[in-house]
Amino acid sequence: MTHPAQPKASHFINGEYVEDTAGTPIPVIYAATGEQIATVHAATPAIVEQALSTAKAAQKAWARMTGTERGRILRRAADIMRARNHDLSVLETYDTGKPLQETLVADATSGADALEYFGGLAASLTGEHIPLGEDWVYTKREALGLCVGIGAWNYPTQIACWKGAPALACGNSMVFKPSETTPLCALKVAEILIEAGAPAGVFNVVQGMGEVGGALVTDPRVDKVSLTGSVPTGKKVYAAAAEGMKHVTMELGGKSPLIIFDDADIDNAVGGAINGNFYSSGQVCSNGTRVFVQKGIKEKFLARLAERTGNAILGDPMDEATSFGPMVTENQMNIVLGYIEKGKEEGARLICGGKRADMDGYFIEPTVFADVTDDMTIAREEIFGPVMSVLDFDTEEEVVARANDTEFGLSAGVFTKDFTRAHRVIGNLEAGSCFINSYNDAPVEAPFGGVKASGVGRENSKEAIKHFSQVKSVYVRMGDVEAAF
Repeated sequence: MTHPAQPKASHFINGEYVEDTAGTPIPVIYAATGEQIATVHAATPAIVEQALSTAKAAQKAWARMTGTERGRILRRAADIMRARNHDLSVLETYDTGKPLQETLVADATSGADALEYFGGLAASLTGEHIPLGEDWVYTKREALGLCVGIGAWNYPTQIACWKGAPALACGNSMVFKPSETTPLCALKVAEILIEAGAPAGVFNVVQGMGEVGGALVTDPRVDKVSLTGSVPTGKKVYAAAAEGMKHVTMELGGKSPLIIFDDADIDNAVGGAINGNFYSSGQVCSNGTRVFVQKGIKEKFLARLAERTGNAILGDPMDEATSFGPMVTENQMNIVLGYIEKGKEEGARLICGGKRADMDGYFIEPTVFADVTDDMTIAREEIFGPVMSVLDFDTEEEVVARANDTEFGLSAGVFTKDFTRAHRVIGNLEAGSCFINSYNDAPVEAPFGGVKASGVGRENSKEAIKHFSQVKSVYVRMGDVEAAF
């Protein structure tokens, strides 16, 4: 009997499931057990061509529809997604290994929020009238054309919607390539959009590894590339897109600072550190993995952190009591275990965790290191797993300088009861998505994205509209034209 996670076919093109078994088989492994639950096939050149030509052909008519009509379809898709939240969450858990306790509230729900938000904005995308005496200029916000979305494996449903919703709201079409590690969820997003009334070909999904991504990014018909991934991948994709003068959005990694001053509410600060390091088993790009704690509260903070981390429930992700799931793959688990060994070797003090959990699947215990210094590997490199580094600091000036001493700049957080200091410190931190007395909230209404090596452009909010559209200006002369001869 086939596993319930097995999709009808590998790809979704022009409004229907499409298969080409000549493509390389991609096994889908359930991270909680290590068993293979599905197989998809990487897109062959024929499949890539079919997706791109279909999306190109569908785009013009979609852009000609009114924003109100496009918005209605996106909002209908949001309603369908919410109605099916349970089944979509189960699929997300199969795809990623994240606990159902988490996927029920953070994944399809976030995707639906994006479809609803950008559906609501679609009708409001107007230009402006610029008076120049009796002459005038008017502007129009126009679609870019054909967009390519490339997803990461940590939030497959959400990322498909975070990219697809603003692209479609602006009148673009999209070919979306999920991560080969988590190929299942984006197919459901495509299916739901068709059911909601989107024309065939407007949102398509193709599977594959870097080779397929490369074929999509370098195709001359593509006008825009939006990638969520690592910094090294981002640099490659950005360069390839620049060759063709394509628009890009790059949502890349981070090594973000979370700064806890000694007047902070300890339990809230511990909660923020847990959310910023152990949610999704630490597989979140914006995580605050460098936790700077002012020396006055260091031991108190570590004691409370160890106590609360001990409450994590590792187990079957389909059991809603489970609060901490496995790494997404065996490879990712081994990478993270390698970083944990480096932390031990380089002299960090292990507070809790520090090893693979004694159970099936790719589980690593939530791990906390204290006495971490700025030059340790675990404080410099993005680990993408449940490893928290706690560093000490004395003064505000010192911690701001140390927090900024990194190539990354995705997120930053501050816990303090002194709001003047909170805003001052955040103002001095080099990061795009910041938090005060909180961490890792990502509502669709707020822009999300980084500075420095953490990326270019923003997802979500009205900012995303700017990244999926372009402005045409039209000068209108009311009188005669003067010329030199």
